[in-house]
Amino acid sequence: MVDEVKGTDGARLRTGAAGPDRSTVGPVTAAGELDGLPGPLVFADVRWYLDGTDGRAAFEECHLPGAVWVDLDSALAAHGLPPVAGRHPLPSPADFAASLGALGIGDDTVVVAYDDTGGLSASRLVVMLRSIGRRATLLDGGLAAWRADGRPTQTGPAPTLPPAAFTPVPWPESSFAGIDEVAARAARPDAGRPLIDARAAERFTGEVAVIDPRPGHIPGARNSPWNSVLGADRRLRPVDELRSHYAALGIDAVTASSTIAYCGSGVSACMNVLAMEHAGLTPPRLFTASWSGWASDPDRPAALGPA
Repeated sequence: MVDEVKGTDGARLRTGAAGPDRSTVGPVTAAGELDGLPGPLVFADVRWYLDGTDGRAAFEECHLPGAVWVDLDSALAAHGLPPVAGRHPLPSPADFAASLGALGIGDDTVVVAYDDTGGLSASRLVVMLRSIGRRATLLDGGLAAWRADGRPTQTGPAPTLPPAAFTPVPWPESSFAGIDEVAARAARPDAGRPLIDARAAERFTGEVAVIDPRPGHIPGARNSPWNSVLGADRRLRPVDELRSHYAALGIDAVTASSTIAYCGSGVSACMNVLAMEHAGLTPPRLFTASWSGWASDPDRPAALGPA
């Protein structure tokens, strides 16, 4: 049985089963299913914008009750690495643990992450946590769906939760792909080893570069824009539609385990990771450096046009 209590700051917490077993929490959870999650629970607002809009300011204008704000650039990425590591390389396990612990997120916390796009940035935190066995889920539809359902919101700064113990865990090779493996696929594309790019079609084809070091995509990749897994209401599409979507990309129960996902900097690609798991497929490994890292090396080939 799960009981709801309130912390000293008014944040909603739940007591009950705990432990770093992500199998007890699915990759995506609807607002109406939150009462079924074990606890303690923390809402994590991971709003981040490619155009530089201030995510913290957006948070303070409106957020879920008791939510904490997670700065993607500082908490979910490393700094000071060469450009070939990409714009958002994984932080060290120790830095990641320190950042989350300071927010009140510990080993036994169930994290419900959201943003205002349906998952573009919040999915990054969920994938990172699930990769190391922590219990984390994406709030289906995010802030927009929450408000559309008539649920309450708050304004103002994030609450200060008591620091929590978050044990550093090495990033597992089973969840992340390195550039050498991606390069091998680019040199010899194989239909049985799909490589999917979550950027918008115009960035994939090279028509628009904007923030990318060079136009184009990794040879052999197929385009699966991050928002193509969402419906008009920004919630995940039904499972049968998701499976059809990935089947059209050559991804099924057999090839899913060999799939690698990337995007511009290892952020929006996480939507493909969660959507595939939500659809009952083995989640792909994330190429964190993504196109920003690949294209920073002039010796890496680039393909233009559609897949």
